[in-house]
Amino acid sequence: MWPFNRKPKEETRSAMSGFTAELTAARESYISGRRGIGELTGTVQSCVGLWEGGLSLGDVSGTDLLGRKSLALAARSLALRGEALFLIRETGLVPCSDWDLKTVDAKPTAYRVSVSEAGGGRTETVLAGEVLHFRIGCDVSAPYYGAAPLKRAQLTAGLLNAVETALSEVFEMAPLGSQIVPYPEAKDTDLEGLARGFRGNRGKVMLRESVNVQAAGGHAPAADWRPNDLTPDLSKAMTRESLDGARASICMVFGVLPGLSAPAATGPLVREAQRHLAQWVLQPIAAAIAEECTEKLGNEIKLDIMRSLQAYDVGNRARALSAVVQTLALAKEAGVDPAQALALVDWKE
Repeated sequence: MWPFNRKPKEETRSAMSGFTAELTAARESYISGRRGIGELTGTVQSCVGLWEGGLSLGDVSGTDLLGRKSLALAARSLALRGEALFLIRETGLVPCSDWDLKTVDAKPTAYRVSVSEAGGGRTETVLAGEVLHFRIGCDVSAPYYGAAPLKRAQLTAGLLNAVETALSEVFEMAPLGSQIVPYPEAKDTDLEGLARGFRGNRGKVMLRESVNVQAAGGHAPAADWRPNDLTPDLSKAMTRESLDGARASICMVFGVLPGLSAPAATGPLVREAQRHLAQWVLQPIAAAIAEECTEKLGNEIKLDIMRSLQAYDVGNRARALSAVVQTLALAKEAGVDPAQALALVDWKE
């Protein structure tokens, strides 16, 4: 009798949350920087911190579920993963570490989610109406999945990570500060003793006798004691320019103006960078979050980022308000309807 089964048995393995899944996720997050995502770089973490601070300070109206902690978690997940998912519970929003979904007409209908716990995660199957699914950077081929900013700029992130890794290896293993001093023919023991004599004599004047004779005879050059530096010249590799360019590109991917990190940045530039980040990046994300919450929670929910961040010039804003008030007063004296006057310049509430 044939002792082996001809038909292989079906293997049953644990999926979603569990010890193996957590180790795999931890390993994936560790090697993601080498893969080109660049999540471990300081530039990316500073941009993610700006997203967290901006969204967590937003003014929420219409619900008590969107707290500061939930908004900060959503901002970090959106920045690094491109999507964030929360279970709707009476006690609040429960963040999900992993999930799988089923769609009909490109719209999610059911989720299988994993919730992280201190003693091990758990898995639940819920309907689409029971979760808040925030996503950015969706592709038309998969509108139910989000894409992180670094996923859409892997070349730039890979360059930044490669340059930073190369610089760290240079500073770790390159002979920085080492020098070679020419010396006439001598025994190895004498050379070792001379080398030990140079070691540790920092700030002292050391006099050594030199004989201008080569090993093969004849006179040696007069500059026989001129030292040769072994420190690598990184300027020829354009590491500074590459690093600055990659950092600037990463900042632009996250909606942060590169001038914000410039050493010579002034107050107006900082305010303009904050306004750009709040108006063109965080406020559209806040509008998408408010739309998802309005659809799932049933109430009209608004999330405003611009007022809380106050990313504007206070002096110019005050002068603009004074000019508007004076103009409205003149319009009222002249008998012109202020609403019609504002409509002519496309001003609303």
